[in-house]
Amino acid sequence: MPDLFDIVGPVMIGPSSSHTAGAARIGKAARMLLSGAPKKASVGLCGSFQKTYQGHGTDKALIGGMLNMDIDDPRLRDSRELAGEAGFQVDFYSATVRNAHPNTVVIDLSDDAGRSVNLRAASVGGGEIRIQEIDGHETKITGHANTLVIHYLDKYGMIANITHEIAAARINIAAMLVSRTVLGGGAMVALEIDGEADAGLTEKLSALENVYSVAYLKFTNDRQEG
Repeated sequence: MPDLFDIVGPVMIGPSSSHTAGAARIGKAARMLLSGAPKKASVGLCGSFQKTYQGHGTDKALIGGMLNMDIDDPRLRDSRELAGEAGFQVDFYSATVRNAHPNTVVIDLSDDAGRSVNLRAASVGGGEIRIQEIDGHETKITGHANTLVIHYLDKYGMIANITHEIAAARINIAAMLVSRTVLGGGAMVALEIDGEADAGLTEKLSALENVYSVAYLKFTNDRQEG
């Protein structure tokens, strides 16, 4: 008898686009923000996610995404076992986020190198996601376009320096949202771009003075249409 993770269409592992496909995309986004293989995750589930995550396979989808699996990867059904084999520890808990979408997840992800990322996102239906917060910074990443996420020190000219490098790479910026916690403190910019960024661009951005980190979220082709 087929289980809940049998393929129900040509583009995803089921049974639910919001509880599995969207969850896998969120997990993979967290992996891309970390920019490396994770070793530990603390995952808070809200609302509907919390109530049905095991029955709908949301836990497997999130873990699979964090293991860099796509939404149509048949290994998603075995992601818990694969995480154990990789030494990747994942703990789930019930979370409460005020006015949150019912399918909201909060992920704290870290690796052996000391890198970490905190992500809050929602799976809003049809495999669509909304990344609402990264490391305490508000954002509105939709997953519709490849996105650069850059943490930096809030100083005069930083946005100009960052956008100059992107323009020099002949890449157009489709949308941009800047967030800072305090004047002159840590800041973050999320830039949705047309096309793709190569390693050369991310290296140049990382080398800029007062840039702390650069993550590249490659969403192109991760939502294959049926």
